[in-house]
Amino acid sequence: MGYTGKVLRVNLSDNAFWVEELNWEWAKKFVGGKGLAARTLLGELPPKIDPLSPSNKIILATGPLCATTAPGASKYVLVTKSPATGLFLDSYAGGQFGCELKLAGYDMMIIEGKASKPSYIFVYDDEVEIRDAEGIWGRNCHEAEDLLKKDVGDRDAKVMVIGPAGENLVRFACVNTEYYRHHGRGGAGAVFGSKNLKGIVIRGTQGVEVSRPEEFSRVVEEAIQQVVDSPESQFATSWKGGGGTAEIVDWSYEWGGLPVKNFTSGEFDVGKVNVKAAEPYRISVQACAQCPCACGHYVKINTEGLEGPEYETTALLGPNCYVDSFPEIVNLNLLCDRLGLDTISAGNVVAWAMECFEKGIITEKDTGGINLSFGNAEGAAAILKQIAYRRGLGDVLADGVAVAAKKIGQGSERFAMHVKGLEIPAYEPRAAPSMGLAYATADRGACHLRAWPIGAELWGEYWLGAHPVKLDRSKPDNKAQVVVHQQHYQAYRFSAITCDFLFMDMELLAKLIEAATGFSEVKDWRTVGERIVTVTRIFNIREGMSRKDEVLPERIYSEPLKGGAADGQVLPKSHFEYMLREYYEIRGYDQEGRPTKSRLEALGIADLADYLPA
Repeated sequence: MGYTGKVLRVNLSDNAFWVEELNWEWAKKFVGGKGLAARTLLGELPPKIDPLSPSNKIILATGPLCATTAPGASKYVLVTKSPATGLFLDSYAGGQFGCELKLAGYDMMIIEGKASKPSYIFVYDDEVEIRDAEGIWGRNCHEAEDLLKKDVGDRDAKVMVIGPAGENLVRFACVNTEYYRHHGRGGAGAVFGSKNLKGIVIRGTQGVEVSRPEEFSRVVEEAIQQVVDSPESQFATSWKGGGGTAEIVDWSYEWGGLPVKNFTSGEFDVGKVNVKAAEPYRISVQACAQCPCACGHYVKINTEGLEGPEYETTALLGPNCYVDSFPEIVNLNLLCDRLGLDTISAGNVVAWAMECFEKGIITEKDTGGINLSFGNAEGAAAILKQIAYRRGLGDVLADGVAVAAKKIGQGSERFAMHVKGLEIPAYEPRAAPSMGLAYATADRGACHLRAWPIGAELWGEYWLGAHPVKLDRSKPDNKAQVVVHQQHYQAYRFSAITCDFLFMDMELLAKLIEAATGFSEVKDWRTVGERIVTVTRIFNIREGMSRKDEVLPERIYSEPLKGGAADGQVLPKSHFEYMLREYYEIRGYDQEGRPTKSRLEALGIADLADYLPA
């Protein structure tokens, strides 16, 4: 059946845990992963609560394919209310932790309340304990993972932990697992810290059954063959012999999408930071469970090593901060990993502070003597440490670029690169305007994973079923159709949950899920995907989001890029507004971006209208 049928609940305030039956009606409508966790969060979380209060919840959810033989299905999701945005947050990690949760017998774990002292949760199948972590509090992520494994006496146990950034409630603190995997975006690490929760250790020894074993095995074979044969997956699999996602650096630079100097420029010597620059330091590759891609690459500089750096990290801690040394980027990446900082937000925040420094808005008096000029990796490292421990200027920067810009002012809001409080990833929207719409309408704030229409925009067309849609980078037409379509299939995949880099036909994925679960309701992936997108939008509207929040930084509208393949380009505000209006019309939203009653009825979720404010 793909599910274990059990949900583990842990109340840290009461030092208690219990097991509940999975909500089967919701599983049929929302599949698992993101969808099921989002519906749970909407139903259980009181509106407008402080994300860092004991009232917030942490939901860890697997999908129905997790820990089966399905390719690329080892991921799991962490869902909570984001301290960075005050909105819905889902964040994913690969590796083995999700499989271990499923093999311990649970589809989901829901954590609530606040421990009276630093603690960690230990799960070994039916055995669950809330244990003391006072001796581990204050340790960095790598040290903490080692110590927790030693404490439980099992090197094979899977661990997730926070570092000093999470303990100090940095609003872009991440949760680390297996040393180099991260729930990076949106500040989930701060939610852990607010609950005095240092981490979770889990070990599972049970199995997972599927509803139709013979059919499932046949479809798995078909899926593996399709994954191996598809051009997209072949490209991803080629990373095994290359540099993983870091291979995107050169490609992104070629079409003007690489952010440079806080999204002001497109000119950079990428040869100093790309995969060729990494070759002398690369030592091995790593794959997640049941994955033929092996996109993880280990590098080592002197005695220090890590898995990565990935494209986003390279771009945002490198060119965006004008750091042009691969070893220095690795050092910044490793520092963020140990402190527990999201590298995407960190690269944005540091670049913004560097621009403020060069404009004289921030001085060495503010930084405590740190030179924050663009390109100064030593200064970047020093300010990251200030952020993680909330010292000096770091205490301001620790709340993210949107809040920091409001506090510091002096025109710095204009170049604070975020959407809804979440810092922008490493794809320049002036070079690919459809990505601007994807950022603005993403449920967790600026995100490149809710939709990635860049490829379609560069190629000039996108197939919607049997019909090609023509796209022109200089015009706003048709781009909303692509973003809507991609948001639906991404929501469905994130509920399955399958890897971003293993491409299989959506109908085939639906067949896999149906064979695993036995539920015919999951076949219509477009409806299920739209249903999930709608749930997270309703959550965000309940928390206060409206059309005024679905905007881009002013820099994108009015400041032309300087140099590179997209030299002189802007995304005219009139074009953006055109795309957003079309997006609302396609979705059946009103002018404020609210789902209509008729659309909710068509999706079979009319009851969710009760969560919308009057």
